[in-house]
Amino acid sequence: MSDIPVYTPPKVWVWNKANGGQFANINRPMAGPTHDTELPLGRHPMQLYSLATPNGVKVTVMLEELLALGHSGAEYDAWLIRINQGDQFGSGFVGVNPNSKIPALLDRSGPQPIRVFESGAILLHLAEKFGAFLPTQQPARAECLSWLFWQMGSAPYLGGGFGHFYAYAPTKIEYAIDRFAMEAKRQMDVLNRRLAETRYLAGDQYTVADMAVWPWYGALAKGQIYEAGEFLQVHEYTHVLRWADDIAQRPAVQRGRRVNRTWGAPESQLPKRHDASDFDKDVQP
Repeated sequence: MSDIPVYTPPKVWVWNKANGGQFANINRPMAGPTHDTELPLGRHPMQLYSLATPNGVKVTVMLEELLALGHSGAEYDAWLIRINQGDQFGSGFVGVNPNSKIPALLDRSGPQPIRVFESGAILLHLAEKFGAFLPTQQPARAECLSWLFWQMGSAPYLGGGFGHFYAYAPTKIEYAIDRFAMEAKRQMDVLNRRLAETRYLAGDQYTVADMAVWPWYGALAKGQIYEAGEFLQVHEYTHVLRWADDIAQRPAVQRGRRVNRTWGAPESQLPKRHDASDFDKDVQP
């Protein structure tokens, strides 16, 4: 700690584009579009604009699960948003999500298109629209929503906190890594204790809560993000590991995690998705 220069904040903060590590080119202190670009539109009711980050995977898993149940109205076109190239700052995308973050959904099934942004809002929109994966009776509904919103409030500490300072920050800061590693492990313990009691987060039934939490914490438990499995000793969370493996075996989950993915083994990628048959084709350009 003594080797770290002492930093005294200035009276007025000034944006330094070079001070942002790996994601310096996609973060900025203002909102709004940087260029005019129309979003593509496909033929299906649901138009998804996304990338297969954990937040993006939540929604593609949900859509694939709905299709597996026979909800044809959940058919969707998934368009790739390359956040490292600034696609999220195009005027068309900002029109669907003024926050310029993926995922963003345009529901064109009714007389007027409905924009839905924020992954949790999209999951709720789809669950209520199709009457699936969200309990309708109390107390199961409250339990499901509580875990869904737990993820929304907790994941920034995992991704923007631990993940950023451990894996992406240009300088390793002991205090920051210790602070967020402690919180990441606390969150994993919260999940582990809950999953020692029930098969899924809301109880015996698989719900949107599991779809929201699994891409983040299931991947962490399996050592698939930040290369931090050993550092966080994730093998200790045996109930989370059981749950993560259980969900990973679902065919709809296996399909959903491929959509808008542009990295990893070729067979794990499907940058764009317009039809169920796309899963059987070669990777799209």
